[in-house]
Amino acid sequence: MIRAASPKDSKEIVEIYNHYVETSIVTFETELVSGDEMGDRIRALVQTHPWVVYEQDGRIQGYAYASPWKTRSAYKHSVEVSVYVRPGSQGHGIGSILMRELLDRIEEIGVHCLIAGVALPNAGSVALHEKFGFKDIGQFKEVGRKFNKWVDVGYWQLIV
Repeated sequence: MIRAASPKDSKEIVEIYNHYVETSIVTFETELVSGDEMGDRIRALVQTHPWVVYEQDGRIQGYAYASPWKTRSAYKHSVEVSVYVRPGSQGHGIGSILMRELLDRIEEIGVHCLIAGVALPNAGSVALHEKFGFKDIGQFKEVGRKFNKWVDVGYWQLIV
């Protein structure tokens, strides 16, 4: 089942997210996020930007959301998209289901440009975005540092 996320989902969402904080470069956060903080993040965005969760057997297996690309008013028609799937649930199409739903909901709010920042290497994320028509538009070298190594970030863009 796919549905809109709410702050009540923050406990399960933060379980998924904190796995990536602790074990990977896909997020540049280095400190675990509390359930309350995640609830605040969801609450702040769901009024204007879509958040969706994929639920199976009563448990959230993944989530996706759009957030403002930048805060200056001329950017208001651009969003950044993110998709996270519960460890152990990857490779079952959940990311694609979430992305499709997110794109449908983004279309409803009048967005023109979608941007995905991908910490590299991340073949799965690159494949997911390109499957939905995102185009590689460039790469910043060594813009993040996590786990004592420099990390590049590639950017993919979709004009809708």
